[in-house]
Amino acid sequence: MRKILKVLDQNLGYVLIIPAIIFMLLFSIIPIFESTKYAFFDFQLNDQQKSGLYFNERYNMDLVNETYEYLDYYLDTELEVVTDEETKAQIDSMRNVYSDQLNTIHNVFDITEGILELSNDQAETLRKLDENTYSMLDALYERNKSPNGELILEEDIYAVASELETAYIAPNFTGVDNFKNIMKDDRVKGSLVITLIFTVASVGLELVLGLMLALIMNKSMTGRGMIRTMSLIPWAIPTSVAALIWAYLYNGSNGIVAMLLAKIGIIGNSADLLLSGSSALGAVIMADVWKTTPYMALLLLAGLQTIPGSLYEASSLDGANKWQQFKNVTLPLLKPSIMVALLFRTLDAFRVFDLIYVLTGGGPGGKTESISIYAYKAMFAQTRFGYGSAVVLVMAVIVGIISYVYIKFLDVQLISDEG
Repeated sequence: MRKILKVLDQNLGYVLIIPAIIFMLLFSIIPIFESTKYAFFDFQLNDQQKSGLYFNERYNMDLVNETYEYLDYYLDTELEVVTDEETKAQIDSMRNVYSDQLNTIHNVFDITEGILELSNDQAETLRKLDENTYSMLDALYERNKSPNGELILEEDIYAVASELETAYIAPNFTGVDNFKNIMKDDRVKGSLVITLIFTVASVGLELVLGLMLALIMNKSMTGRGMIRTMSLIPWAIPTSVAALIWAYLYNGSNGIVAMLLAKIGIIGNSADLLLSGSSALGAVIMADVWKTTPYMALLLLAGLQTIPGSLYEASSLDGANKWQQFKNVTLPLLKPSIMVALLFRTLDAFRVFDLIYVLTGGGPGGKTESISIYAYKAMFAQTRFGYGSAVVLVMAVIVGIISYVYIKFLDVQLISDEG
């Protein structure tokens, strides 16, 4: 028992992180792996032929069984209306042959139902049987084209026989085709441009306003606690609720923000705010800035409180004014906090979904459609999960590039060289 306790004590850190590892595995690593896997397939839930991930050709045995059953039923119906003995004999012979063919198919796979993977030899055998099925039908109904023809179900029986071709499920592995299509997709390019505009504008405004708010909240004043609490209320509101609030404020008939913007001449008519591309995107950016500026301010405030007050006292003794203190003391020491705040907010803004989805749905005419909105529509509206997953992977790559650029550009040393 002591040995066990000693081992646990020595490895307590690893034991404590097990729940976090399990959480990351279930909600991060596995979903990322699945998205990566789908991105290399033409996976579509609304298409029976593409509703799975297939590297090789497959065969729907259940559909084949049903098709031969219907063929036998229709041939039996034809047999009831035919009076010509030779045609009757031909139909009887066809029914026997089809029964033998179905038994042959079952023997090929040694199974009678399910979705089965085909080898090249098996596929060739099955297609020869299908050709025989069609040739016998052609011979039967060619005979029926004479003036004394009695058969009545030619169109229906050929429609049934066509299901034999549907039973073959082609492989939907596409390799990098989804990514090639993304490079050619104008809608992806458009949504990416909109996302970048939204990200740059919103994060830039949030940095400036957040820094101003953080400087105010960092000052010693009466009611500072109340100011900090009140300033964080927009960030505490759920994004979907905030979007509904702004949708009401932007309403063309009674929204106060829309009416105010129309009166000061920023927009021509209050009803046009969410109905034109440029104004709708501006409205979305305004709502995002209001919602997340307090979050930026909170991150920067944490950085400001790590700056010793003695530095400001020393700079004052040296004759530095407030602007010089801000430029030469505050900004350099706040650089790590700015990097973290910018990084977090940029990644969050680039992946924006809920605010735009609730406020505009990507409209009007896709003028506010972010890359996340487009990926959602591709996957869930069009059920093109393979293509949508590829779009999401492209987003992940861009997010990684943004992170790398931020760290390199700001040149922040997060780990000390000492020790």
